[in-house]
Amino acid sequence: MKFLGINAIFHDPSAALVVDGRIVAAAEEERFSRRKHGKRPVAFSAWELPEMAAAWCLEEAGLRPEDLDGVAYSYDPALVVPGGPGQDRGWESLRTTYAQRAPNFLASALPGLDPAQVGYVPHHVAHAASAGLAAPFGDCAVLVCDGRGEAVSHLSGVYVDGELTVLAAQELPHSLGLMYEEVTEHLGFLRSSDEYKVMAMASYGTPKHLPVFRDLVGATGDGGFHVGPIDWNVFAKQLRRGDPWSAEHADLAASVQARLEEVLLELACWLHERTGMDRLALAGGVALNCVANTRLFEQGPFREVWAQPAAGDSGTALGGALHLARAHGEPVAAMPGADLGRGFGEAELAAWLDIAQVPYTRPPDIAVAVADALAQDRIVAWFQGRSEYGPRALGRRSLLAHPGNPRNTERLNDVKGREQFRPVAPMVLEHRAAELFSRGPVPSPYMLFVHDVAPAWRGRIPAVVHVDGTARIQTVSAGRDRLLAAMLNAFESLTGLPVVVNTSLNTAGRPMVDDPRDALECFGSAPVDVLALGPYLVRRSV
Repeated sequence: MKFLGINAIFHDPSAALVVDGRIVAAAEEERFSRRKHGKRPVAFSAWELPEMAAAWCLEEAGLRPEDLDGVAYSYDPALVVPGGPGQDRGWESLRTTYAQRAPNFLASALPGLDPAQVGYVPHHVAHAASAGLAAPFGDCAVLVCDGRGEAVSHLSGVYVDGELTVLAAQELPHSLGLMYEEVTEHLGFLRSSDEYKVMAMASYGTPKHLPVFRDLVGATGDGGFHVGPIDWNVFAKQLRRGDPWSAEHADLAASVQARLEEVLLELACWLHERTGMDRLALAGGVALNCVANTRLFEQGPFREVWAQPAAGDSGTALGGALHLARAHGEPVAAMPGADLGRGFGEAELAAWLDIAQVPYTRPPDIAVAVADALAQDRIVAWFQGRSEYGPRALGRRSLLAHPGNPRNTERLNDVKGREQFRPVAPMVLEHRAAELFSRGPVPSPYMLFVHDVAPAWRGRIPAVVHVDGTARIQTVSAGRDRLLAAMLNAFESLTGLPVVVNTSLNTAGRPMVDDPRDALECFGSAPVDVLALGPYLVRRSV
């Protein structure tokens, strides 16, 4: 059976296709539209339908809209309580009306689709399915935490034999995700977009306001939590976009981050007591907080912790499709990896290079050629295979650099046009990871946990060591990704370092590169030395 999932309600519009219980394709609309998070200047335009992503998913599988057995829309307007707590009044009415009309909108966007095929999956149930049904293990507890859904901001439950039992859900206006969004905005960043910047800033501060936040925010002992009204100006003055931040802002970030971790840990302990499970799957935007994930893994009661790589709202498209498949009695397979987006053949890539009229070569071994460029301290744009689903660059659309040059953090942040306090990440062969990194889980293929860098290695790979001595690693398995592993092996043979710097292939404010044209535009406009486009190599003219 064939099921399409659609997310188009808050932000990150996306589509995913599940056929016979297997994930065939998943992509975010921003990769096609080039509008980051699907946002436009007008707020309600964030409810953009993922027309191009959905059409591509069907095309990838050779299907037409009329071939589908069902479409899951990851928001149920029937669950909205008009005028309920935490709702944004006028916008809520518009959002509900939009969701109610979504089946007809989708039928217009995908000619041939019967609107009656479109069904609603509650937002947090879709998040839960994206974790519990996609995780690389069977029965498990599931914890979802984000800004908000229809009327709640959290779900705790358990999957047994593919069936979800909801054990707790926190009603709005209490929301850990909205709390983090508010401090993000207070610190001069874009809410529902830049929360990871707050997490990075927290490493530069001390949680001196933690006692106050323990009074304001806490678990309630029944699987839920409370978040009291917070006057952010008490802790630090509000920043506008681009304002310089100070120690007081870093201390505020550190305090909020620390309290978030403590509350999540309490929620996880309650869930473990109720379920007895030793495996936990995470989803919702809060599950992109890799520092909190690591604390859950390290101090929590679960033996295994897995986070959905598309844990934000884009992942609800996948979760909705998986939930619908399971509801129709289909057994569903675990997520094979995050490389679920567009890929391009060698002929297509060569055609784009010819159109761009840039000189290029085809080296005998692209992995060796790139390793050699990196060993010479070149910055490399790496475009290989199918693009990633979710916000992390995982070796498909990446910028790569030498980890031994401490200036490369600054160089890459300059290339991307982003704040210098932001860290970049190490990519490391899975079988070598435990030698260099500790504390977090291994394997860690999705950059969703942080690890301590071994003292003996900190001076050897300074570009990937954050101010607190940690790194958000990506482990690479030779069995899963032959080309990346070959490049890492070649780089180690040249430098003695089994690590390469990895960050997303994009510049500030723009979505990650997705197709060859995006890659060529980024290469042409940013100070990148080498572009590895499939088997082809482009070097910047000197």
